[in-house]
Amino acid sequence: MIDLHIETFLTHLSGVRAASPHTVKAYAEDLAQFAEFARRQNVCRPEEVTVALVRAFVADLTTDKGMARSSVARKTAAVRAFFRFLTRRSIVARNPAQGVATPRRAESLPHFLPEDQVAALVASPDASRADGLRDRAILETLYASGMRASDLVALNTDDLSLDAGGEGTARIRRGKGGKERVALLGRAAAAALNAYLARGRPELAARAARVSSALFLNKLGGRLSDRGVRRLFDKYCDAVAAAHKITPHTLRHSFATHLLDNGADLRIVQELLGHSDLSTTQVYTHVTTGRMRDAYARAHPRASEES
Repeated sequence: MIDLHIETFLTHLSGVRAASPHTVKAYAEDLAQFAEFARRQNVCRPEEVTVALVRAFVADLTTDKGMARSSVARKTAAVRAFFRFLTRRSIVARNPAQGVATPRRAESLPHFLPEDQVAALVASPDASRADGLRDRAILETLYASGMRASDLVALNTDDLSLDAGGEGTARIRRGKGGKERVALLGRAAAAALNAYLARGRPELAARAARVSSALFLNKLGGRLSDRGVRRLFDKYCDAVAAAHKITPHTLRHSFATHLLDNGADLRIVQELLGHSDLSTTQVYTHVTTGRMRDAYARAHPRASEES
């Protein structure tokens, strides 16, 4: 019975709320785990779910399964959103997850690459090969725009606009939260994209059984997947001596940090990242402030002297 309501909720997320397939998949996995836990407690109907059961679920995730606090918080939020939906539909009288506390997430600052390491990363693909031209265009585009990997792989060729001045834009039709926005592309990204479109994409497209509208193609000529982009980062990470694993989000973090380091306004960075809440963008100010403090301590003659 709970499973049927979960399917209805997921359909609502996808159709009415225009949530991304990635978001719907995450909700589906989290709620399936909760439904399975409820069945083990002989609870099969949503109106039978109590606050005590939700708390037991959180305890099971935290203590027995040893999940990270961020994972537990996400799964609890999924249960809370599910029962909020059922409450609004009058299927349950109240939300049993509403008052359930979850472990606080540990504060963590985003990992980013210094500018010289970004330069080494984007220069690492072999531009004499079709996939190398594609990979360089991908790396340059991610760093130039700050877009997510999911935004990048969803791009079609007609979403791209490269002007005669050597710059361009990319239209993100359905970003996180279903929002549409325009990402800016500087000269380096535009040059890499022009090279890929002229020499790389035609060779990849010729391998496909049918024509694809996707901007970035895989080795068979179909649309490159999110996983394919992540494998690309694994391939080129040796070009950068980084302390942390490099992912597409590392370039997004680098994009935001470098803009703020070089004087960009916080609200402009918020718009470029597609954040709806300024507080989400403000985490990057902690990074840049910390770097300024380190530079001050190293450079100021009396910064470390005791009075």
